[in-house]
Amino acid sequence: METELRLESSLWVGNKRYRAVLSGWHFNWTEVDKKNRDKKTISVPVAEVVGVEEGRVEILPQKSVEDTDKDFTVFYVKRISSGSSYGLLWRLGRIQFSCPSRVLRDQWTKHLRTALKTHSPLRPNRLLVFINPFGGKKKGRKIYHSLVAPLFELAGISSHVVVTERAYQARDHLLKKDLTGFDGVVCVGGDGMFSEILHGLIGRTQQEAGLSENDPTVTLQPCPLHIGIIPAGSTDCVCYATVGVIDPVTSALHIIIGDSQPLDVCSVHQASALMRYSVSLLGYGFYGDVLAESEKHRWMGPLRYDYSGTMVYLSNRSYAGIVQYLPADPLLSSPRDRTRCLSGCSVCSRSTERLFCHSSESGSLYSSHFSQFSSDSEGEWVSVEGRFRCVSLTCMSSSCPKSPLGLSPSAHLADGTGDLILVWDTHPLGFLKFLYRHTSTEDQFDLPFVEVHRVKAVRFSLPSGKEEEAYKETGGLREGIDEEERGYIETVSRNGSQQHLAERDTGQEMTNEQKMATPFLCGLCCSKAPAKSVWNCDGEILSSTEILCRIHGQLVRLYARGIEDGAAMHNCGKENDNCQMGCTLNK
Repeated sequence: METELRLESSLWVGNKRYRAVLSGWHFNWTEVDKKNRDKKTISVPVAEVVGVEEGRVEILPQKSVEDTDKDFTVFYVKRISSGSSYGLLWRLGRIQFSCPSRVLRDQWTKHLRTALKTHSPLRPNRLLVFINPFGGKKKGRKIYHSLVAPLFELAGISSHVVVTERAYQARDHLLKKDLTGFDGVVCVGGDGMFSEILHGLIGRTQQEAGLSENDPTVTLQPCPLHIGIIPAGSTDCVCYATVGVIDPVTSALHIIIGDSQPLDVCSVHQASALMRYSVSLLGYGFYGDVLAESEKHRWMGPLRYDYSGTMVYLSNRSYAGIVQYLPADPLLSSPRDRTRCLSGCSVCSRSTERLFCHSSESGSLYSSHFSQFSSDSEGEWVSVEGRFRCVSLTCMSSSCPKSPLGLSPSAHLADGTGDLILVWDTHPLGFLKFLYRHTSTEDQFDLPFVEVHRVKAVRFSLPSGKEEEAYKETGGLREGIDEEERGYIETVSRNGSQQHLAERDTGQEMTNEQKMATPFLCGLCCSKAPAKSVWNCDGEILSSTEILCRIHGQLVRLYARGIEDGAAMHNCGKENDNCQMGCTLNK
């Protein structure tokens, strides 16, 4: 029981006496004055104790050990403000206790280590670590060896380190090498390295399950190994969106204590071939053009994204397309409900119960969720057609330091859905307002030319009139959606996109001409716009335009716990020094 007393005694920290208590799930120490009155209490969840060492021990910035018979050192997670409303930095807290005798010292270290094993069953013992030495500012090795490796050693975690020498080396390693004995995989790098790990683990899991990833109707099996992210890249969107800060020590501590955050994954198919998996941004139009343009200016480094974004905006392009989507249940959540997916998110928790409760004996989480792909439920699909500035699909908020709330602020990490954002052709100043709102707290969806839908699947194709244009420009053939299949799907207008065809008032339908804004040409950059854009899939360009996307709920798990509410944690610690939440906030 949590209230059952396990160990209590008087200990000394310097010249101050403390009453230390290890009971249930918490380790507390309370300063006691000369009149035996309690002063300030610090409470640490046992699950957030990093390690216990005999003697007086320092770990960071350099390890030092002073072997004394009556002392022991406890290392734990200490939170400090990140300067933002959301997300907290984790630091290695340290306190040295002196005991009256060596016997009592040994009793304390034994009980604390036993409590760690009891209350932290998901802590990793052995990790496979991939370091990208070329990502970001090329500091991956230094970050790992100076900041992360000492913490892993303190926590008793053994690591097998692979420094990558080429692209896709980590993915190939995970697909082919023996992974027996590893509890998780850690990537030291940016979003590109994470994507390699993601593809390798998902591919390996489906191989071992005898499933074909190329079948767009297949039910993918969840990956048994956790993924840890040590941010060291030029972009660390996945880390920021799941932890709330970009900080190697914070991420390392999440890995050490065995935090587990499920994550939805979007599969992207073209006909009967898997193209890629995505967890953050799948974007067509503006976001695809920016990536394609930036590839021409890699010599500029990270500045190429700002430059390319400006140039693409000035070119004022829009693209014709047909977007078909399978709506999620609007009663469960909405992309406009202004909630945030934070640590302990109730929406994701309910989704876990929903995904698990119908699971089959084979361990699938998604059998009932995706049965509609092989059933006669095509009438549930919704279709819209017109010209778009951009079409985006994201499985998370996709927040980053430049866009603290992200592409879709109310998107959830693990609810089995994605948010589809449609930005119709509009005046350049209107589109600029949409882009600017991503950097502020204003609602970027509160604009007349923007739609957002919570979906389970998306199809994208070019209108039939654009096929020949696209063929002439690319010099190749493209595969589209069957006309017979397309006939099953209702085609509705932008204003009536949630209504069935039989119920729609045709008088409210907007024509394609009405959806198109008055053309605007920039004198500096105007040129004939291509008939089609490209897809930006988590920073990689897809070779095909017409795709089918499906959201696979909670397909992978990260060593994370979601973004902690920094404001709530600060208020909690401010109002109650002996907080029952186990807050160790350094005010």
